[in-house]
Amino acid sequence: MAGDQQLPERLTPPADRRGFTIWLTGLPASGKTSLARELQRLLAQRGVHAVLLDSDELRGALTPQPRYTAAERDWFYGVIGYLAAWLARSGVNVLIAATAQRRAYRDQARAQIARFAEVEVCCPLAICQQRDPKGIYAQAQAGQAQHVPGVGDPYEPPLHPEATIDTGSMSPTAAARSVLAQMWALIEGDT
Repeated sequence: MAGDQQLPERLTPPADRRGFTIWLTGLPASGKTSLARELQRLLAQRGVHAVLLDSDELRGALTPQPRYTAAERDWFYGVIGYLAAWLARSGVNVLIAATAQRRAYRDQARAQIARFAEVEVCCPLAICQQRDPKGIYAQAQAGQAQHVPGVGDPYEPPLHPEATIDTGSMSPTAAARSVLAQMWALIEGDT
């Protein structure tokens, strides 16, 4: 009978079954979430499922009344990195759309995740300020928000990103296609 077959003591997924993680980082309103959603859609068309960890959505659940202090950001981005690492080890592909203004946040995630890439989402500050869907730049100008990356707090761009995308001049679809082309070896597990 099939139920009488002996099972191995341990089941370990092969290394190539581990998921990949792509962290999209850039200034607030640079287009990280739009790019991530389009990338997720293009991946799905190719039969590759990816979970999106969007900092705005996670922040609403994890820190419903954020203060954006250094300690809170350290904790928050540490949690995002931990979740991505845990999912990737379980074979889940992950897209992260999060400013993570300090390199240390992204470096910590990179150290935990075997198949990791960082995408620098470049967009001129003036365009980000024009977009401003959450009104954070307006709040910063009015003196109501002191910890806006790129304005009140420094933003540390990646030193050696696997890809750099200009969302100030590219549509989300064109940007996602470019990321997909540059990340295909990672996605296929060839890195």
